[in-house]
Amino acid sequence: MHQRADQGWIEVICGPMFSGKSEELIRRLVRFQIARVPTQAFKPALDTRYAVGEVISHSKLTLTAEPVTSSDELLRAVEDRTVVVGIDEAQFFDDGLIEVVTLLANAGKRVIVAGLDLDYLGRPFEPIPTLMTRSEYVTKTLAVCHRCGGPGLHTQRVIESDELVVLGATDAYEARCRRCYDPGEAVQPSLGLEETAVTA
Repeated sequence: MHQRADQGWIEVICGPMFSGKSEELIRRLVRFQIARVPTQAFKPALDTRYAVGEVISHSKLTLTAEPVTSSDELLRAVEDRTVVVGIDEAQFFDDGLIEVVTLLANAGKRVIVAGLDLDYLGRPFEPIPTLMTRSEYVTKTLAVCHRCGGPGLHTQRVIESDELVVLGATDAYEARCRRCYDPGEAVQPSLGLEETAVTA
């Protein structure tokens, strides 16, 4: 990264569930901690799937994190001495997170945000899409499709619920590729791609 040491910026790590977003966030924050750069990590208080005071990846990597209930609370909790701020599961925060992250970066903080970019219906999942447009660096992670082993772009909900936010892991969700993904709405019309021969 070609940035001055005193210059803030925003990094976004996005993708579906099971694609290693939290794992990558932890990896980046630990690198700064090894270099003795003051860091803080935050997570939404409602995410209690594994532990309250830790970011935990599906591969069981862990990092101490402070649970907060809103973007305003997060902003108040950032210490002056902190250089790097990590935020996990950003899709569970309110839209005020966009302004908070921007303020922190403008104040010279390096902000690393991880979260889903699409919801279970395949729609943009704010605030990640807007943060992507305001960030210096974007990392798009892919999972492995639970059905065919292809590139998992989508998060497939496998339990019945119309709620936008349903906490869960492999009990409620799977990663799916473009072909295997089915949002559960109307039957998707066939594009006939499997019947089209492509010749060189």
